[in-house]
Amino acid sequence: MNVVAIGGGTGLSTVLRGLKRHMADPSRPRSSKPGITSLTAIVTVTDEGGSSGRLRRDFRILPPGDIRNCLLALAEDETLFARLFNYRFQSGLGLRGHSFGNLFLAALTDITRDFAKAVRVSSEILAIQGQIFPATLSDVHLQARLVDGRVLYGESRITKTHVPIRRLYIAPSRCKALPEALDAIKAAHLITAGPGSLYTSLIPNLLVRGISEQMSRSHALRLYIGNLMTQPGETRRYTAADHLRALHEHAGRRVFDGVILSKSKISKAMQRRYATERAEPVVNDLERIREMGVQPIVADLLAEDHVARHDPGRLAQLLLNLAAHGKPLERS
Repeated sequence: MNVVAIGGGTGLSTVLRGLKRHMADPSRPRSSKPGITSLTAIVTVTDEGGSSGRLRRDFRILPPGDIRNCLLALAEDETLFARLFNYRFQSGLGLRGHSFGNLFLAALTDITRDFAKAVRVSSEILAIQGQIFPATLSDVHLQARLVDGRVLYGESRITKTHVPIRRLYIAPSRCKALPEALDAIKAAHLITAGPGSLYTSLIPNLLVRGISEQMSRSHALRLYIGNLMTQPGETRRYTAADHLRALHEHAGRRVFDGVILSKSKISKAMQRRYATERAEPVVNDLERIREMGVQPIVADLLAEDHVARHDPGRLAQLLLNLAAHGKPLERS
């Protein structure tokens, strides 16, 4: 099975950590258990904050943070190199706040003059299980038109808006996807997007020229993994159907066959913690989703620790079962 996971931030890393456990071992005989022969991550490159933002401004490179998270998610967890890539400097003039992995990718990009090659070399060093492609090699930035007519520029401003977003744009608007990323989508049996920030991690990928078009032509099972919680600023009061509607409107076409939703109850204590940030559990309005020609798939997927997140193991197993043994989701 060839699997493509699209997104950014910690949500994509969660999906990849679960899926890598199912990578097929070519040395073992075939079994009836679904296995992954090719796992590809397509990652958004619009981050402008933190260490990634500083490196982007100082060295005019693509932001390495989300790429680094994916490298770590697909690497062997306990290797020294993986721990080194995740190391973050706590002091030092100019170093504080930077992670070693971000600096390593910045240095490799400067040496090779090729961000995609820097990612490939890093993948080889970490011996990751899969491959990682930035959605585009263009220096893209986000613009959001709000419902009151104002336009916000840059990811950091967009995430802080208290006014609903009407439309998201990327500049330059005609930036192209990597051919390798489009080839991976074309060859996929399963394509996932999410979970993650709707307007800053997911939709930017669909705006890159070629990605949504290739997804719409794909014969793969295409699944959107819905968020557990709304996000202050970006998706306040959004239901699951609202998230899906925004994805399809920006893609300009229907690109998902199904939506993965969690039926787990989030604890009252966790809800109170999120309420202080004006976030709340996403409402699963199943009938509205069906009316959009998309099938909702509901399962127990919550893993609570200090945050509400998807359980990587249960999520990965559900995705592969749907792709390998589940009933085909009807397309209109």
